[in-house]
Amino acid sequence: MGSALPLGDPAPRDGLLPASAAVGAAGRDFGVYLHVPFCRVRCGYCDFNTYTATELRGASQHDYAGQAISEVEAAGRILTLSGVPAREAATVFFGGGTPTLLPADDLVRMLQAVRSTWGIAPDAEVTTEANPDSVDAAYLARLAESGFTRVSFGMQSAVPSVLATLERTHDPERVPLVVQWAREAGLDVSLDLIYGTPGETLANWRTSLEHAIRQAPTHISAYSLIVEEGTKLARQIKRGELASVDDDVQAEFYELADDLLSRAGYSWYEVSNWATDHAHRSRHNLAYWRSQDWWGVGPGAHSHIGGVRWWNVKHPSAYGDRIRAGDSPAAGRETLDAATQEVERVLLLTRIREGIRIDSLGPLGRREVAGLIADELIDARAALSGSVELTRRGRLLADAVVRRLVAD
Repeated sequence: MGSALPLGDPAPRDGLLPASAAVGAAGRDFGVYLHVPFCRVRCGYCDFNTYTATELRGASQHDYAGQAISEVEAAGRILTLSGVPAREAATVFFGGGTPTLLPADDLVRMLQAVRSTWGIAPDAEVTTEANPDSVDAAYLARLAESGFTRVSFGMQSAVPSVLATLERTHDPERVPLVVQWAREAGLDVSLDLIYGTPGETLANWRTSLEHAIRQAPTHISAYSLIVEEGTKLARQIKRGELASVDDDVQAEFYELADDLLSRAGYSWYEVSNWATDHAHRSRHNLAYWRSQDWWGVGPGAHSHIGGVRWWNVKHPSAYGDRIRAGDSPAAGRETLDAATQEVERVLLLTRIREGIRIDSLGPLGRREVAGLIADELIDARAALSGSVELTRRGRLLADAVVRRLVAD
């Protein structure tokens, strides 16, 4: 049911933000993330804050849209009272869980609340995640006509045995169908893949990549499977029922993805993400990597405004209690100091293709650049132009690159 919430200071009951959150806000993009914490079944590898019907303990999927709308409306008031200037939402993202377990009209109502509270920019990116078996053509058409622009399908794999290990419920042959329906509705399509599942071979992974590429989505994400403590998958590996995949094999999976996607016309723009062109990058996720502002709605959702970060109570039942009482659902928060913000800035910007400007690094970080070039972790030509940009080897060792750039 999700990893533990981070430690932090108690969040005020009224949710008001410190004056520092408003500084420079007019120059930052604003996005909205709406967390829908419901899943039909719990996948063995999943560590997200999600709940099946038997885990809701009195919370109701039927009531959820109204609760999320109440938080959106309260968020508008809180930002105004905190002196944060009003900004239209540049991006809106429905994640989960499986947002499309809710009726399409519930998602439409939640989006309308965002529109009524802040406005939505004319060119905004509005995305929902979906499982291939959670939507039909009519559902996708309803989203498109209400202002959604993009759908991200959790394909994960095209190999039945891999899907079975991940405990995914959809038939891989349904993926072409839902992609066609989304495209007919006028929605942009992204496919999410996972590699490194126990028992998955390089040939299996090639099959999944080729299947995804044949659908011609404009965006593909490929994430290495992380075995999180406390998940069913972690217990299976600990008991010896499944074998974990070592780092060298994970690197082979990544290199194959980059090779096949590059040949098919996709360009990487973040370590785990490829798009057909600049216009089809995930603008919402780029806002995270560029430390822009966003309000996270729903149980366990995280928010960030001007260096102030907070997170909501985890369980849908506790979340509903807070909303009904008229209190902020925030469980805790922290105001990032300058040193923490700098480490996060380097960590996040280094992961994207444009990288980070060398002259924005500290003296010790700038001193590391020559060694990183020698180790073939960053691109020499880009460095001569003033930017740290990861090579493919650097993408595989991105954490090590960051550690050297923020050395003190």
